[in-house]
Amino acid sequence: MSNSSRIAVDAMGGDEGLAVMLAGVARARRRFEDMRFILVGDEAQITEGLKSHPNLTAHSEIVHAPEVVGSSDKPSQAIRRAKTTSMGVAIDMVKQGRAGAAVSSGNTGALMAMAKLSLRMLPGIDRPALAAMLPTLGDNDVVVLDLGANTECDARNLVQFAVMGAAYARTTLDLASPRVALLNIGSEDQKGTDEIREAAQTIKAATHLPLTFTGFIEGDRLSRGDVDVIVCDGFSGNIALKTAEGTARFVGDLLKRAFRSSFRSKVGFLISRPATELLRHHLDPNVHNGAVFLGLNGIVVKSHGGATELGVATAIAAAAKMVRDDLTRRISDDLGNFEAKAA
Repeated sequence: MSNSSRIAVDAMGGDEGLAVMLAGVARARRRFEDMRFILVGDEAQITEGLKSHPNLTAHSEIVHAPEVVGSSDKPSQAIRRAKTTSMGVAIDMVKQGRAGAAVSSGNTGALMAMAKLSLRMLPGIDRPALAAMLPTLGDNDVVVLDLGANTECDARNLVQFAVMGAAYARTTLDLASPRVALLNIGSEDQKGTDEIREAAQTIKAATHLPLTFTGFIEGDRLSRGDVDVIVCDGFSGNIALKTAEGTARFVGDLLKRAFRSSFRSKVGFLISRPATELLRHHLDPNVHNGAVFLGLNGIVVKSHGGATELGVATAIAAAAKMVRDDLTRRISDDLGNFEAKAA
């Protein structure tokens, strides 16, 4: 069994606790029977928790880490304890080559800081970008980056994000030439900041890259399915993500309230239940869980802190696919090709 087929899991991270993390790992193992796991955290607690998942025991290795990164810990505090925390040790498994990817539901800022310090950036990448999939009305989800790793970005950063996002879309969505757009306040060429306009010109000129640049896209088109990759700075991206998540919850809560408002509404709910269940599944963040820090010399996936068993399994499945499709090498090759042509 190759070490690249192992996923290191921060078993102690996240809001829902060890039980949900182990249940998610067990669910992922049923989907990928040849996958092996390194469970990082308190050895005694993990050993006890595995009693509920006997089929997972033979596919897992426990690596003891006595401490946990708290949700309120500052990145600087977490870095100083990297060698003793479940998050830091899980990342170190990737650095050592013992695992192909690390998955954590813990503190996002600490995870990024630790991963960047431990794994370092790929040659030619200035900053990592947090990328995730959002549901759309199209044939596939859309890759959005950056979602909060960098609040301020120049044109060079945005171009690098576009290259990395396209490589991610080719891997995850199996697209030969993903449609890439820059998030902007308008679709006209003169709209936006100098950095966004400069990035657009650079990406447009890079016709040798395996992507199709479609120009600018506005926030109200995020989920239409018109493009495959949406590029933005982390400040705008994080606001867009939280707005989309809040809207999804709003729609779900509004439907619940409407269907409970009268007897006739309850009857209508029973009739329309197949459609509402499909909507609920489509909007469930656990179905789309798993954001990845692109640009690192290794794969680190951030799971939602409040992810359910399904959400944890989805994040692990995403990590497994990135490892098997050699995402890091694809990004490195694409960026090298871009810089060679630009030079």
